[in-house]
Amino acid sequence: MHHCRSCLLVMILCLTLMVGMVQADSPTITRDVIYGHKAGMALTYDVIQPEQANGAGILFMVSGGWVSTWFPPENIVRQNPAQPNQFELLVDKGYTLFIVRHGSSPYFKVPDAVVDVRRAVRFIRLHAADYGVDADRLGVFGASAGGHLSLMLGTASDSGTPDAKDPVDRVSDRVQAVVAIFPPARIDEFFPLKERFPALQFPEQQADTVSPLLHVSQDDPPTLLVHGDRDDLVPLNNSERMKTAFVQEKVPTELLIIRGAGHGFRGEDQINCQNAMLDWFDKYLQKKE
Repeated sequence: MHHCRSCLLVMILCLTLMVGMVQADSPTITRDVIYGHKAGMALTYDVIQPEQANGAGILFMVSGGWVSTWFPPENIVRQNPAQPNQFELLVDKGYTLFIVRHGSSPYFKVPDAVVDVRRAVRFIRLHAADYGVDADRLGVFGASAGGHLSLMLGTASDSGTPDAKDPVDRVSDRVQAVVAIFPPARIDEFFPLKERFPALQFPEQQADTVSPLLHVSQDDPPTLLVHGDRDDLVPLNNSERMKTAFVQEKVPTELLIIRGAGHGFRGEDQINCQNAMLDWFDKYLQKKE
């Protein structure tokens, strides 16, 4: 049960190994853009802009066990043509990537993380033109806790508050496509793991507000779910119930089940996952001619 956070760490380690030399066609990388402040600290994201941008933006939720860590953004687009990772594939397709971090556990809890990533979407949309991104072509993806946050952005967002003092809060935090990889669907079901995941240590009456399964509606964006059928931390039925809810509301959705996979993908399983994700974003974020 302890390997949810380890899953994020393994992903980051895999991405930071074998960093290649910077090539002439390397993307433009902007570190640590501040999208807000809390508890005397800055909330940040990194931007990775391809040379041949297609005008769509994709946010990656840096979260495992609702722990959000920092790593050099240069290392996830290492220019390794022989074995491109999911980030490189997206950049090669022209997507502008936003590597989003939220206030991290153990100090901050699940509801805090949801508030943070919603603000990140608003901030990115407000400044979309600065990145050459269409504000109405934003996608989001993440795994485990990052998948949960992705689903929250898909199911529980709004159009902004027109009379808010902060101009960021006047902007919509809706996204146009979601990919959620082995995501928790109902947070109350994970309260028995509070000791292992301090982010779950918040008043239980708030659980419904951060449970994406309870917020599905017909205006949600197209959502791809990816899950292993041997996941013993976040069982497959989390994605199965999400799919059922989306189908009932006539939201475009698919569930890719990775047979024999647990909480984390490697090798061919990871390739299948990232190819499905790329196809999903191409289908729903590419500009229609």
